[in-house]
Amino acid sequence: MKKVNRRDFLKTAVGTAALASATGALSGCSTTQHTSSTSNKPSQQGKSVMGLVVDKMDVVRVGFIGVGQRGIGHVKHYCVLDGVEIKAICDTHQEVLDRAVDHVAEQGRPKPTAYTGSEHAYREMLARDDIDIVIISTPWAWHTPMCVETMESGKHAFVEVPAATSIEECWQLVDTAERTQKNCMMMENVNYGRDELMVLNMVRQGLFGDLVHGEAAYIHDLRWQMKEIDHKTGSWRTYWHTKKNGNLYPTHGLGPVSQYMNINRGDRFDYVTSVSSPALGRAAYAKREFDSEHERNSLNFVAGDMNTSIIKTVNGRSIMVQHDTTSPRPYTRHNLIQGTNGTFAGFPNCIAVETPPPAIKAIYEAQHEQALKAWHDGGEQGRKPYPPSFHGWDRDMEKWRKHYDHPLYTRMGEEAKRNGGHGGMDFLMNYRIIYCLRNGEPLDQDVYDAAAWSSIFPLSVASVDNRSNSQDVPDFTRGAWKTGQPLPIIS
Repeated sequence: MKKVNRRDFLKTAVGTAALASATGALSGCSTTQHTSSTSNKPSQQGKSVMGLVVDKMDVVRVGFIGVGQRGIGHVKHYCVLDGVEIKAICDTHQEVLDRAVDHVAEQGRPKPTAYTGSEHAYREMLARDDIDIVIISTPWAWHTPMCVETMESGKHAFVEVPAATSIEECWQLVDTAERTQKNCMMMENVNYGRDELMVLNMVRQGLFGDLVHGEAAYIHDLRWQMKEIDHKTGSWRTYWHTKKNGNLYPTHGLGPVSQYMNINRGDRFDYVTSVSSPALGRAAYAKREFDSEHERNSLNFVAGDMNTSIIKTVNGRSIMVQHDTTSPRPYTRHNLIQGTNGTFAGFPNCIAVETPPPAIKAIYEAQHEQALKAWHDGGEQGRKPYPPSFHGWDRDMEKWRKHYDHPLYTRMGEEAKRNGGHGGMDFLMNYRIIYCLRNGEPLDQDVYDAAAWSSIFPLSVASVDNRSNSQDVPDFTRGAWKTGQPLPIIS
């Protein structure tokens, strides 16, 4: 890695942060108007990073910014991955910083340098020249500024979701990645879930025919986070519900559907329209759970309990994206993909296809024969069994997994489950990051994915604010989506 002059970097970082602060990037309460028109596309400052491959790294030297609820999980994974050295960890909360540093040492690894003392202590870490990548797990308002400074310091940035909260920030990420030729990957862990990997494999093998529609969601009752006052996610995330009315968190469901549809690699988002329900649930929860004088009861919640956004792609497909972290209902990401030959839907998993593959068709036919025999043996009482068809959901996923489990999960699934992280998906994601860097392969997700998937947050807000009129999604790839190669089925 090119050696970075520490004094020059710190001087540049201060200037970068000043600019970001001026535009509201560092403030979760920013009221900056989010422009959505593609006419505001900035001039390219570097060259495309589509399919970016960097020099192979025998050892990947890692620094962490933020090791609270998400970050500590990443620290634990990098402690068990081969070819990794954990050099430094930064956090403003001494307790979680000590926990992470001690964990690394307890695994028999050299004790990493700790950075704390101010909200900009991470800059001292970025000024080092012995770190290759930085894992960023901080509150949303810090994601883009920290990514930009990481890339400017000569390091690759890996950031939790969403990567950006405004269209301006999306372009900052793209521009900086292209100018510095550094990776900026949003760590969308759900793309590495077993079911999502399996469906990607199904899509690549053409099981559903030509794709026409997808559905994605993050429906997860998180009202309890409002009780996290001084630390943890609720201490800062609660306030986003008082500032923005739209889909505040689109990427968990949208990431996998985007990869199914080859978004930014043969297709791209064209425009989005969005509508929100009334914002009632969080105020009701605060009234029930907190004293009347508590600060939570003084908040004006504006984010609708349910937001529904519809994305149209350039190739004409539609994607429904929903967000609800307020209502008392079961968790779902929908994970629905529909094509000319059938549909897969998640939560719970079910599938219906018009023309199943031969192996599955044989199973269906054998099951139908058994049902017919039982009907005859029973004296032909009741309704004659219908032959299997797409008019009913098949909820028995074991036979489908046998034929379509993703090779990565087949090979690494047990190890992923042992190491944990949302059932192993976090571990698989971190494993793939290190594998690609050590083997000189492009990452599974790039800065254009980070920008496009994250952009639905501010664009949905702009649409809701404008009577649900559609908002253009910028072409963050600057035309490279037309020749971008779909994500392959890796092993």
